[in-house]
Amino acid sequence: MHDFIVAKDFELWDIICDNPYIPTKALAELPFSMPKIKKEYTDADRKVVEKDFCAKKILVCGIGSNEYSRISSCEIAKEIWEALQTTHERTTQVKQSKIDMLTTEYEFFRMKDDESTHDMHT
Repeated sequence: MHDFIVAKDFELWDIICDNPYIPTKALAELPFSMPKIKKEYTDADRKVVEKDFCAKKILVCGIGSNEYSRISSCEIAKEIWEALQTTHERTTQVKQSKIDMLTTEYEFFRMKDDESTHDMHT
């Protein structure tokens, strides 16, 4: 997924790893800046904001329908990526635990004293 996104647009990966760009305007008093409303966006602001939507689109289109329910409530690309990462890291950990358990079982595989060769293979 990382390589596909970076190949599409290198900046998209930064948006997925960091929070999306939110256009702000400077103020003369505290707080010294605040988010712009959409009417105040410049063309440059729009292009940068569109990148988060592009990143979201790639992530959503790159998953199956069974994964969609996990990320449907996410609002930004970073949230989607974190939800997918959390889900699949757990899956990887479970798989690794099973592999370790089976490897240990295999390494200690021995024929019991009261067991025939046929029983052992079964």
